[in-house]
Amino acid sequence: MTSTSTLPPKDSPDLHLVVATPEENLAQTNANSTEWRGALSLDAYLRREELLMQQDLAKDGGLTAWMLVYQPPGGSGSDGQSQRRVLCGCESFRKKALLAKAGRVEDVVAHGIASVFCPPAHRGRGYAGRMMSELGVRLKTWQVGQGGGEDDGQSSSSTNAFSVLYSDIGKQFYTARGWQPFPSAHIALPAATATPTKLAPSLPVTIIDGTRDITELCAIDARLLRQRLARSTAASASASASGRTAVALLPDRATLDWHHAREAFVATELHGDGDGGEAPAFLRSGGRGALVHVGGPEGSRRVWCYWTRVWTNPSEEAPDTLHILRIVVEDADEDEDNAADPDSTATDFTPASGEGVAQLQDSPVVQAIAVLLSAAQTEAERSGMAEVQVWNPTSITLAAAQLLDKASSAVVQREEESIASLLWYGEGSWRDVEWVCNEKYGWC
Repeated sequence: MTSTSTLPPKDSPDLHLVVATPEENLAQTNANSTEWRGALSLDAYLRREELLMQQDLAKDGGLTAWMLVYQPPGGSGSDGQSQRRVLCGCESFRKKALLAKAGRVEDVVAHGIASVFCPPAHRGRGYAGRMMSELGVRLKTWQVGQGGGEDDGQSSSSTNAFSVLYSDIGKQFYTARGWQPFPSAHIALPAATATPTKLAPSLPVTIIDGTRDITELCAIDARLLRQRLARSTAASASASASGRTAVALLPDRATLDWHHAREAFVATELHGDGDGGEAPAFLRSGGRGALVHVGGPEGSRRVWCYWTRVWTNPSEEAPDTLHILRIVVEDADEDEDNAADPDSTATDFTPASGEGVAQLQDSPVVQAIAVLLSAAQTEAERSGMAEVQVWNPTSITLAAAQLLDKASSAVVQREEESIASLLWYGEGSWRDVEWVCNEKYGWC
């Protein structure tokens, strides 16, 4: 352990950003457990983190544990260096992403940063700032060529496209180190016991459960997302000489599986049935999301969402929440241009607005999404959650929420917690980048 009297200054040349050893990573996890394990015991927290390391999103180099270490020269080690001492750390996840400009969509690699932690004894000395400044540069080329392509997992770019993080300490710290704050809004609906079909009896809900369901729906979502990015950026290019660049983290199965593995572990640990650690009944029957057909069971157009339950620390004021990870609306007719769809704004990326909500009041898609949100409210109630949250809603989602509870569905602009922030590595300025589908699934 480094005593405070021997800690180096933040600009010391003997500070280095390194990939952690397994032993260093375990020690860091033990250290941050006091602040992050929530309702879990230390043993359960360590087991959860080990389980998450085995998920597809994290294994085989998907997750990198980083440490800022102090290692002055002149030690007795075989390399002439002293034993290195960890000052702070974080993690990065390699993520598949899409980049679109002027109608052309490219598969790229991005990195999501998580678990930024500096032990209390090392705080106030600038170490976390030093680590993040160096990490922002390192991630530009980290693991280039090791994932992101649609077919073979390879990206042709010599650099990654961007990195993201979700700040719980406001905007200033990470903005000063290059991660610019992007829209971070949400709506919250209270948990409720109403039966979703009472809202629209002709729209029965299908629960999404099992790997097959999620795999098929993720593939459809990815195809639709590519088509919509191509349309929207082609329109942007025709309206402006420069056009805008749109980016999105890919809502693939590996990402959803990571969220659901996290949820299942905590649910079983806190509310499991029997001595064998069986998942609680609400998790076994409540599924991972829900799907409805627009216009009724015979309708060809579908709307679906995925969700996850998050339990907070009992000592905190934040409520237990069922988060909507992603909402997907199919096109009215995939054989036609979506511009001819009277509900075309249901599938665009425009943030919610009063004008947009007013234009969509009579849309059957609004009613379909309202049924999904009602199903989520019911599931939240069954799971002991206090509310349902949807991040960065579009107008169609806000209109649906207002059908259920107009008083509670105001859009909240977050200023301190879960601030979606992006560091752009591509050409041009971050100001010309639109981060679309900035929903809860991207959080890590």
